[in-house]
Amino acid sequence: MPLLAHISDLHLDGTPRASARARRVVDHLRTLPQPVDAVLVTGDIADHGDPAEYEEAARLLAALPYPVLTCPGNHDARAAFRKALLDEPPSEEPINRLHHVADTAILMCDSTIPGRDEGLLDDDTLAWIDATLSDLPTATPALLAFHQPPVALHHPLPDSMNLLRPHDLAALLRSHPNVAAVLTGHAHTAAASTFAGRPVVVGPAVTWTLRMAWEGEGAADREQPPGLAFHILATDGDGHEDGDGDGDGGGEGLRLTTHFRVLPLDAATAAATAATADTAV
Repeated sequence: MPLLAHISDLHLDGTPRASARARRVVDHLRTLPQPVDAVLVTGDIADHGDPAEYEEAARLLAALPYPVLTCPGNHDARAAFRKALLDEPPSEEPINRLHHVADTAILMCDSTIPGRDEGLLDDDTLAWIDATLSDLPTATPALLAFHQPPVALHHPLPDSMNLLRPHDLAALLRSHPNVAAVLTGHAHTAAASTFAGRPVVVGPAVTWTLRMAWEGEGAADREQPPGLAFHILATDGDGHEDGDGDGDGGGEGLRLTTHFRVLPLDAATAAATAATADTAV
C-alpha cells in the first residue's frame, strides 16, 4: 500500500518567486511526521530547459529523504533534464523509467513533443509501456505518470495542449487491467476525472493555479499557494474498503485515494515573490 507525494509544474526559472515556492513544498515534504514511499514529479520542472534551472532542481530535490521519480513536461529539455536529474549522458531520446515502490510498479513516461506544448505518447513510448507492463507479474499493481492529461478539463488553455491520440493509450490500457490510475500535471489545477475506466488525477502546480471560467477572468491565479497531492493505492481488502472488487473498468481490486493540500506562504515571502509572469503551461 504505497503512500506517494505528487508535485508538478515547478517552472524553476531562476527567479526568487519560483525558488521560494518550490522550497516551500520541499520543506513540507521533508519534515512530514510520517515518510512517504516516493515523490512523483510530473514535469515542467524547469521553465526554459536551461541547465542552471535543472541544477537548482537537483539541489532542491536532493534534500528530500525519499526516492524522487521524475518525468519531463513541455517546458523541459530532455538532454539537460537527463544530465542534471538522472546523472546520465545528454540525449534527446524519450525519458521513460520503471520504478518499483512498495510492491507497485510506477511507470514515469515521456509524453513530450520537443518544441510543442501538446503531448504525445509516441509509438516507441507506447511500445515501452506495453512491454514493461507485460513483463510484470500478473498481480503487480501499476500506475502510469506523465505530463499532459489525456482528458479535457473544460478550460481552453490546457485543453488546447493536452495529450494527442488518447485513443492509443486507451487501447493499451484495455490489455493491462493491473493499471490502477493515470497521474499527470500540466494543467495547473488539481483535478480528477476518468479515462478508459481508470481514475485520472491531475496534480496541482507549484508555480501558479489555473483560474476556471466560473472563478473570474485571467487564466493564472498567482496568489494561490503552491499545491501538492498525496496518493494511497490500496486493494479492496486494505483498510475499511466497501467495494466489491469486481474489477469493472481497470485496476482490478485496486483503489486510489487522493488528498490535495495547499501550502500557504508566509506574508513576507508572498509579498516578495509576487512578480508577474506569463501564463504558459
